[in-house]
Amino acid sequence: MEPSLSPSAYTDTFARDHLPPAEQWPRLLFTLPELDYPARLNCAEELLDRTIDRYGGDRPCVRGESGREWSYAGLRARTDRIARMLVEEMGVRPGNRVLLRGPNSPMLAACWLAILKAGGVVVTVLPVLRAEELEAVLRSARVSHALCDARFAEDLRTAADRAAADLGGRTGIALYGDGGPQDPAALAERAAAEGEPPFTALPAAADDVALIAYTSGTTGRPKGCVHFHRDVLAIADTFSARVLKPRADDLFAGSPPFAFTFGLGGLLIFPLRAGAATLLLEKAGPERLARAVEEERVTVLFTAPTAYRAMLGEAGRRDLSSLRRCVSAGEHLPAAVWQSWYEATGVRLIDGIGATEMLHIFISAADEDIRPGSTGRPVPGFTAEVLGDDGRPVPDGTPGRLAVRGPVGCRYLDDERQAVYVRGGWNITGDTYVRDADGYFWYRSRSDDMIVSAGYNIAAIEVEEVLMRSPDVAEAAVVGVPDPDRGQIVKAVVVPAEGAPSDEAAGEALKAFVKERIAPYKTPRAVEFTAALPRTETGKLQRFKLRESG
Repeated sequence: MEPSLSPSAYTDTFARDHLPPAEQWPRLLFTLPELDYPARLNCAEELLDRTIDRYGGDRPCVRGESGREWSYAGLRARTDRIARMLVEEMGVRPGNRVLLRGPNSPMLAACWLAILKAGGVVVTVLPVLRAEELEAVLRSARVSHALCDARFAEDLRTAADRAAADLGGRTGIALYGDGGPQDPAALAERAAAEGEPPFTALPAAADDVALIAYTSGTTGRPKGCVHFHRDVLAIADTFSARVLKPRADDLFAGSPPFAFTFGLGGLLIFPLRAGAATLLLEKAGPERLARAVEEERVTVLFTAPTAYRAMLGEAGRRDLSSLRRCVSAGEHLPAAVWQSWYEATGVRLIDGIGATEMLHIFISAADEDIRPGSTGRPVPGFTAEVLGDDGRPVPDGTPGRLAVRGPVGCRYLDDERQAVYVRGGWNITGDTYVRDADGYFWYRSRSDDMIVSAGYNIAAIEVEEVLMRSPDVAEAAVVGVPDPDRGQIVKAVVVPAEGAPSDEAAGEALKAFVKERIAPYKTPRAVEFTAALPRTETGKLQRFKLRESG
């Protein structure tokens, strides 16, 4: 059981007051010496000021779309000015929730760090959210202030107007990039050019709330996942330090936005903790990523399996030789994609599974430890089991629910679903896995994606893996759809490869292709071709939409 929390440095204790009851917390583990953090800790100060203490302030830190680069000292000057604005001009009190909205950019990075330095709780949201979605976040987190890219102000203003009565006042919004006299970006630039006294970071408690990350909400209302200042450092000191092993001369890049914690860790927390640099792109599709790797000499890349597959076509046209580490998460990485990427680039893809509830990756493998098709083994500092319906570990080789413990864990903000995600002190991720005799974990499906057809349990991912081996398939998703005789049948939704047929005969050929490679009862009984699979803004497949379409 989690020990009692230390005295908070916050005057606004809403986030801590709405944590789950202690009996619903996961059991936290602090098994590595580097996880023994001091009682007072501001993670932004650790990531920025303490990194400058170790490596110096003149080294490259953040680079944007225009190629303009800020050093560590330059980022600190801008961060400190924004933090001072938040406290002295906007009235942010310690513990206030501050919403952050904008595409990945150096300014977004400065704002994220500034909110934390000022003692705020950062709530980063996707810039594409609509007013209704933003209103739900404002109400859920009781957001008092917001920093927003001026290009994305309209929906946020509408949401703030709608929520004002229930929040006891309208959320105060500062727009950066609008060119006005109080533009935080302009103020930050002047501070960097003219020099201002440093801002003293709030000495938060290590277990004070640093951020509330909302899940992407693929199947229902989003959940607010609460993480502490120490949690932000813990993901850098486990997965990044022990598996990724970044170097101070690395340049990071990738596609996931900061609102997606895969991106927050991979594109901001990890490079800053290592004294490395990061390239922050507003729109980072596969072609743009490949071009950035070639032109900027990116060494560490974070993106999803579908993007790596799409980038294979760029590998022959772009020089990707600067890459030394490539991380894949967000969805299962098919062995065929892993092998094709390795053959094209010579780089071994580091697969991993993480969760917003756990902040980042907790099972992975790198270098010679990689087994293509397997997610890997628990990251140092974490432990994992495969549990049966009775909550007990099942024998190796038997499918079950993935359960994880480590230095971070699920704490939903005032949400009854906490009791579903955390059981018996374990974080139950909602994934079906098999562990082999060597301790490697092999993904089978989301627990709610298991297809039961005529009494057979069929893992969607297994069928997808086979379909992806066909040269006629660019992408594939498999779901179960209702059937009066079998309960469910296996249906494959396929994006055909360029130039490949998509008629009835092509569907029958794919059925035969699968039947030759796995048990006949797993063969799709229906094949549908489509131009694109439905995905969230963070790239996750929305299987429920495929099931709803029948």
